[in-house]
Amino acid sequence: MRGLLITFEGGEGCGKSTQIHRLAERLKREGATVQQTREPGGTELGEAIRDLLQHNRAGHGMCAESELLLFAASRAQIVRERILPALERGEVVLCDRFLDSTSVYQGVARAIDPIEVAAINQFATAGLLPDLTLLIDLDPEVGLQRAREDRAAPLDRMEQEALAFHQEVRRGYLELAAIDQERIHVLDGIQDVDSLEDEIWKAVESRLS
Repeated sequence: MRGLLITFEGGEGCGKSTQIHRLAERLKREGATVQQTREPGGTELGEAIRDLLQHNRAGHGMCAESELLLFAASRAQIVRERILPALERGEVVLCDRFLDSTSVYQGVARAIDPIEVAAINQFATAGLLPDLTLLIDLDPEVGLQRAREDRAAPLDRMEQEALAFHQEVRRGYLELAAIDQERIHVLDGIQDVDSLEDEIWKAVESRLS
């Protein structure tokens, strides 16, 4: 039986990492085999691309089109190297970001033609769509403040973007959710972590059954 691909989306500081870890542990207690991964990253090639996109000085000043293609390259690798094989084995794959991130960060906030972004996403993923996407919605001002408080390391290249950029990201996510309500489940990121975990479990449990 084919496995399940669950992706987590949201702006900076929304709490995706915490909730992915909690969901993975809960799924394991239920007897599921779970693969956790992230974008960009998740493979040796992807992690090198992640460093270039987020921290490496060589990435400073990259144009929006290069950024889009680097994200797509990382995604193409992880889909073929890790995600598709895991799904074929019947496992549950939890991915921190997937194609929706590219749709909103590059297609909306960077204002790249959404038709071109969709075509590149389609090519990178081989047409793979998540079975469920959990969108943790949070005011960007709150999220960015959380990101600053929760890490000792400097903010990455995306986190350093202006507030207006992150507001566009949020707008893009909510527009996607309105279009694809069957797949994208919107959660209020301002609630406490335990309540958010319970709400996520309810959404996931319905797909498992």
